[in-house]
Amino acid sequence: MLKFILFLLPIFLYSATDIYKTGKNLYFSKGCSGCHGISATGTNLYPALAYRRKPFLISKLKDYRAKKGSTQQSQMMIPFAMGLNDKEIDALTTFLSEYHENKSNYKPDISTRGDGGS
Repeated sequence: MLKFILFLLPIFLYSATDIYKTGKNLYFSKGCSGCHGISATGTNLYPALAYRRKPFLISKLKDYRAKKGSTQQSQMMIPFAMGLNDKEIDALTTFLSEYHENKSNYKPDISTRGDGGS
């Protein structure tokens, strides 16, 4: 049994790295960096996404994909999210929540809400 676990461990670790890279590729290929910045730290008009809690990001992207947006700014996300499937949302949110590109001075979200609030 131990040999089996040791055999699977590298495969699991590789797939975790692979999903992060997939999410990174999606972030840039889908145009997210155009508004949220190349470091996912946001801009004057658009929120930071790096270090956000994964469940919060998943919830937001799935709401946008379902054409739910409560503000004009959030409704701008609908066309981007509509083209994402569940695997892509998982990869994208993995990249953002585990962001480790060392290009950002943004401080991690330490709130309990996951949306940057207290």
